[in-house]
Amino acid sequence: MPQNEHIELFRKRHGRRFDYEERKRKKEARQPHVQSKTAKKLRGLKAKLHNKKRHAEKVQLKKTLKMHEERKTKQKAEDTVPKGVEPAYLLDRQEQTSAKVLSNMIKQKRKEKAGKWDVPLPKVKAMSEAEVFKVIKTGKTKRKAWKRMVTKVTYVGEGFTRKPAKFERFIRPMGLRFKKAHVTHPELKATFNLPIIGVKKNPSSPMYTSLGVITKGTIVEVNISELGLVTQTGKVVWGKYAQVTNHPENDGCINAVLLV
Repeated sequence: MPQNEHIELFRKRHGRRFDYEERKRKKEARQPHVQSKTAKKLRGLKAKLHNKKRHAEKVQLKKTLKMHEERKTKQKAEDTVPKGVEPAYLLDRQEQTSAKVLSNMIKQKRKEKAGKWDVPLPKVKAMSEAEVFKVIKTGKTKRKAWKRMVTKVTYVGEGFTRKPAKFERFIRPMGLRFKKAHVTHPELKATFNLPIIGVKKNPSSPMYTSLGVITKGTIVEVNISELGLVTQTGKVVWGKYAQVTNHPENDGCINAVLLV
């Protein structure tokens, strides 16, 4: 690997930060406001160039939207039969054809992309903070109540070390820390006990995701190297996502379905 690709190397070794997806989404949501602010401040030639660029982008966007709308409309068919050949009773009729603007390949890609993120449990009951955290009172007078104990199953990673008790805000009990999950492959109809790599997303809250709290509906990344699955190019698949289908804190184990 070239020397200047240290960022890619670090990402491969340690992954991204837990809130990367959320920060990225927020940054994209802020983009229109940033562009608006820039457009208001610019003067002279810079303003002309900026407005020209934005105009081109908007034109392209409108064209794309129109293409998508035209897909559902009906258009008059071209005259394939020369005049005078049709019988008199068919002269008033006009043949209709559905406009096929987007090619089948694009439609297929869209379907694949939509199906890629389908999960076994699309809707899950949200967990409130009162349900997940228990207030721990500290100090001689037990007046300080800023500590919280996590009452649900958690995953903390390999090289995890606790902070000193004075600085620890969230306590994750050892008895509720899990390293493995029972993952069912939906096509093979077989279950494997696989090590967890990390918590990708807890639908209840981004804070639960960063803490590694695992509840029903959480997406976890598991190590499937021992299954021997390979890609089309022949490379061994190392990690894959799975969705938790049970309540781990009640059952004492994590049951999940692999997302294939």
